[in-house]
Amino acid sequence: MNWEKYYDKGVDLILTYGPKLVGAILVWIIGGIIIKTLVKSFEKILNKREIDPSLKPFLKGMVAALLKVMLVISVLGMLGIEMTSFVAILGAAGLAVGMALSGTLQNFAGGVMILIFKPFKNGDLVEAQGHTGIVSEIQIFNTILKTLDNKTIIIPNGGLSTSSMVNYSTEDTRRVDWTFGIGYGDKTGNAKEVLTRLMAEDNRILNAPEEPFVAVSELGDSSVNFAVRAWVKAEDYWGVYFDMNEKVYNTFDEKGLNIPYPQMDVHVHKN
Repeated sequence: MNWEKYYDKGVDLILTYGPKLVGAILVWIIGGIIIKTLVKSFEKILNKREIDPSLKPFLKGMVAALLKVMLVISVLGMLGIEMTSFVAILGAAGLAVGMALSGTLQNFAGGVMILIFKPFKNGDLVEAQGHTGIVSEIQIFNTILKTLDNKTIIIPNGGLSTSSMVNYSTEDTRRVDWTFGIGYGDKTGNAKEVLTRLMAEDNRILNAPEEPFVAVSELGDSSVNFAVRAWVKAEDYWGVYFDMNEKVYNTFDEKGLNIPYPQMDVHVHKN
């Protein structure tokens, strides 16, 4: 056997691929350390932003996996392995899977956006996608609402994250609006005095950001209508709303103020 020939080939291989191999090993080790540092920094950012606990492991794992894939491709490229075809195949496979799971991925992306930006949280009263209810649970694909009559509504996060939504629980105070009518011929000053007094007697009604407001808003077909507005704490909204309706009905009757209702006069002509 020509050992000298094999020896020369071995030396050539070592001289050709040795530096590449050593470089690839160094890049792998240093890259692994850098990835760990970046993942820890990313985790600190998530903690500072108070991201939902159920989302933190997923985001951390996704970033770590992406960085490791990039490191593997770099190391293989340094060893002289052609990665163009591999990347193309990987991209095509990803595109096919993405198209097959487009709806699911949209809901997933919506869930991630909701958990990151927090337009609402558990316990908030929201109106979205034609439904109104209290947020019971925010999952990665769906958000679960409990309606005020205790029905469960499951809303996909895809549409929820891209459409308009009303959150009734964001602010500490809300404005209550009423419309009360009196009959033509009744004194508007008397009605205004009654409405102002009833609001002043209710200690749940606030004087900020605006004082209670009462004004004639419309001369309707069968009534003179008053616009009444008052600010209350969010948790007192419905209690004040319903109580005021009852108080106005009873007090108007005591003060001789008529609450009109639509009526029609029919005249019969005899030939």
